[in-house]
Amino acid sequence: MTTSTRGTRVPAVLVLEDGRSFRGRAYGAVGETFGEAVFSTGMTGYQETLTDPSYHRQVVVMTAPHVGNTGVNDEDHESARIWVSGYVVRDPARTPSNWRSRRSLDEELERQGVVGISGIDTRALTRHLRESGAMRVGVFSGDAVTGDADMLAKVRAQPQMKGADLSAEVATKEPYVVPAIGEKKFTVAAVDLGIKGMTPQRMAERGIEVHVLPATATADDVYAVAPDGVFFSNGPGDPATADHPVAVMRAVLERRTPLFGICFGNQILGRALGFGTYKLKYGHRGINQPVQDRTTGKVEVTAHNHGFAVDAPLDQVSDTPYGRAEVSHVCLNDNVVEGLQLLDQPAFSVQYHPEAAAGPHDAAYLFDRFVSLMEAERA
Repeated sequence: MTTSTRGTRVPAVLVLEDGRSFRGRAYGAVGETFGEAVFSTGMTGYQETLTDPSYHRQVVVMTAPHVGNTGVNDEDHESARIWVSGYVVRDPARTPSNWRSRRSLDEELERQGVVGISGIDTRALTRHLRESGAMRVGVFSGDAVTGDADMLAKVRAQPQMKGADLSAEVATKEPYVVPAIGEKKFTVAAVDLGIKGMTPQRMAERGIEVHVLPATATADDVYAVAPDGVFFSNGPGDPATADHPVAVMRAVLERRTPLFGICFGNQILGRALGFGTYKLKYGHRGINQPVQDRTTGKVEVTAHNHGFAVDAPLDQVSDTPYGRAEVSHVCLNDNVVEGLQLLDQPAFSVQYHPEAAAGPHDAAYLFDRFVSLMEAERA
C-alpha cells in the first residue's frame, strides 16, 4: 500500500542487504519497495530512465544531486509506465520549471505508486555500491519503517537479479506496428524484450515499418511479417535465462537475415554465437560512457543501462556455428565487450543504447548501418 508524501516530511529509510542503511525523507509514494540497488550517472533524462523497461525490479540511485527541476511531461516516456521499483535522490527540486512540464516528478512517482527516498547522501551510497557491488535493497517510509532487523530480513528475503527471467514481464502482449515515416523502404520484425519507444521511432525515421512482437514470439511469428531485417531489443534480467530468444535468434542467423541487437539483444547474440555472459560488479548506467568502435577507431560517448555483459575474447576472431565473429565495440573505462559482429553474414549488436533519449547521439549511425545491411541484402 502507498500514500502521498507531497507537502510532508515523512521519514524514510533505505536498507541494503549488507546491513548498511541511510535515513532520509519519503519521495513519491509512501510505503515499501524492494529491488536491486543500482546507480545512474546521467545528469539529465530522468524521465526516460524511469520509464525504461530495462530498469524493472531495480531501485535507481541518481548520482546527480539535484533531480526533478524540469518536471514531467507527456512526450518523453519510453513506455506506458514507470518501471523502476524505487527511486533515490539527494536534493529534489522544490518546483519544476520547464515549458513542457505538466506535473512535478514527485507527483508522477506518487501517481504511479513508486516509493522513493530523498535527502540522503547519494555520493556515499554510490561509493558503497562501487566498492561492494550492486545488491538487494529496500526503501521503507511511513508506517513501513519498523525495526532495523525486521527491515533487513525483508530485504534479504527478496530474489536476486542473477537468474531472473524478466523480459516477458515487460514486453508487449500483442504485436503492433510503428509505420515508416515518409516512403516505406524496409520491414523489420522487432522482438520486444523490453523495448524503448524511441527505438522503433529511430527506425521509422529511416523509412522502416517496424512490427513489434512479444518476447514469446517464435521464428515463425518473426518471418510471418516478411521482414527485411530482424531486431532484438534491450530488456531486463539475466541473459543466462533467455533460452527462448536465443533459439529464435539462432533461427534468424541460420536464414542469414540482416540482424541488429542492442543491450539485452547484444547478450542474446553473444549466447547465440556460443559465448557466455556474466554479471558486472555494479554495471554501466548513465549517458556518459566512452566506447570505441573498433571498426572505425572512433570513440563515442554513449548511453548505457546494463548489469550483465558478454564474455568474448577482445583481440581475436572467433569461429562460431554462423561464421567468424569479433568484438566490434569496447568500453574504454573497463574493457567490457560493448558490441559484436559477424564477418561472414549481416549481423551485429551493441551493448549500449544508440537511440539515446535523452542524448547523446554519437551512436545514431548504427541504425544507418542496419539500413545498409538490408540494402546490401536486397541488392
